[in-house]
Amino acid sequence: MTEEFDLAALLASRGAERYELHSRYLNHQLPRMLHTIGFDKTYERAEGAHFWDAEGNDHLDMLAGFGVMGLGRHHPVVRKALHDVLDASLADLTRFDCQPLPGLLAERLLAHSPHLDRVFFGNSGTEAVETALKFARYATGRPRVLYCAHAFHGLTTGSLSVNGEAGFRDGFAPLLPDTAVPLGDLDALAGELRRGDVAALIVEPIQGKGVHESPPGYLRAAQELLRAHKALLIADEVQTGLGRTGDFYAYQHEDGVEPDLVCVAKALSGGYVPVGATLGKDWIFRKVYSSMDRVLVHSASFGSNAQAMAAGLAVLSVIESRQLVAHARVTGDLLRTRLTALVDRYEMLREVRGRGLMIGIEFGRPRSLRLRGGWTMLQAARKGLFAQMVVGPLLRTHRVLTQVSGDRMEVIKLIPPLVVDEADVDRFVTAFTAVMDDAHSGGGLMWDFGRTLVRQAVAER
Repeated sequence: MTEEFDLAALLASRGAERYELHSRYLNHQLPRMLHTIGFDKTYERAEGAHFWDAEGNDHLDMLAGFGVMGLGRHHPVVRKALHDVLDASLADLTRFDCQPLPGLLAERLLAHSPHLDRVFFGNSGTEAVETALKFARYATGRPRVLYCAHAFHGLTTGSLSVNGEAGFRDGFAPLLPDTAVPLGDLDALAGELRRGDVAALIVEPIQGKGVHESPPGYLRAAQELLRAHKALLIADEVQTGLGRTGDFYAYQHEDGVEPDLVCVAKALSGGYVPVGATLGKDWIFRKVYSSMDRVLVHSASFGSNAQAMAAGLAVLSVIESRQLVAHARVTGDLLRTRLTALVDRYEMLREVRGRGLMIGIEFGRPRSLRLRGGWTMLQAARKGLFAQMVVGPLLRTHRVLTQVSGDRMEVIKLIPPLVVDEADVDRFVTAFTAVMDDAHSGGGLMWDFGRTLVRQAVAER
C-alpha cells in the first residue's frame, strides 16, 4: 500500500484554523498577543522583501524574521539548491563518513573570516553560542564567561546565562556562574579579568536589543585585555553577520579585531533550513578534539546535514555574486540618512542609529505640554507602548511590518532583507512620516490604539 500525503490539500482544508491551533496546542499567549496589537493577519505567500495577505495586499517586510530572511523569502538560488540536494539522494548523516558539503561550506565561510581556521556546524544561533561557551571553557580551563549588560545570546540554559535581559532569565535559575559588565566599560572588564577565572568575553558588536553599537575602539582594547589575561574574545554575529551591517561581520568595522570564536546563524539558512556555525582558531579546536577518544565530545545530531549545507552554500554564493554586503551598506546609509533628517521635525523622535541594514529608531519624551500628557499616560501604564503604537499603524494602515526592539523599550529595530532597494526605502520613510504626523497631531487613530494598549497593560498587572 502506497502512503500518500497531500500538503496542499491539508493547508486548504485546515489553514484557516491557524490561530485556533496555536491557541490549543502551542504557545497560547502568541495568538492572544497578536490579536491585541492587531497583528493577527493571514499571510498567503511571500517573495523577496514582500509578502501578501489573504486579500492579496502587498506588505513590506522590515523585520526579515528577526534577521533569518537575509536574502528575503524564497530566493530562487536557494530554492534550486535545495531541490538539487533532495534530488541527489545523498547518503546523508551516516555519522561515519565525511560528506563533501560541510567541508565546502566551511571553506567558503572561512574565506570571509580572516584569522579563523575551523568550523563546527549546529542548528541555530543559540547552539552556536553554546558551542563557543563550551570551547572557551575547555580551551582555557576556566569556568567564567563575561557578557555585556542588555545582551541577547539565546535562550537555552548556557546562552541564557550570558543573556543580559532579566525578563528572559527570571525563574530559570540556577544558571552558569557568568558575569555581566557594561558594554564599553574597559575598567569593569579589567576588574573581572584580574580575578583569574575568566575564560572569555562574549559580545555582540551591535546589540540587537536596542541597537547599541560598541563604542569605537572598545573591541580592540577588550581583545588586548583578554589576551593579556589569557582569555578569549567571542563575537556573537548571529544577527549582525553575513553582511547585515555593511561588512561581512560587524566586528570588521573596527581595525585589528580578531575574535577567537565567532557565532553565526540566521541568514546562513536562506530562510529554509536551520543552521548555526561556530568558527574558531585551530588551537581551540585541537584542544577540544585532542584525541580520537574525544572525537564526539561535542556534536549535533542534525549538524552538517546536506540540506542546511546546501542552503548555506547558496546563500554565500548570492551574497558574493549580488554584492549584498556593499548593497546593505549603501541602502542602509540611505535609509538611516533619510530617517535622521526627521529627528528635528518630530518631538518624540529622539535618535536614529545603527549600521548598514540594522537600524534603531528611538522615541523620547516630547517637549510640548500638548503632547506630554499622552506620553506620560503611556509610560505610566508600561514603558514601550509608544513604540508599539508606531508599529501598529505601520502594519495596519501602511502594510509595513516592523517590531519593537525589546520589551519595555521605546525603540523600533529595522532589520529588513538585504535585498531591499531604494523603492522600499521610499515606501518605509513615507509610511513612517505619515504615522509620526498622526502621532504628533495629539489625537486620531494612533492614540485610540494607544488607549487600547494602556487598558491591556493595566489588565496584565
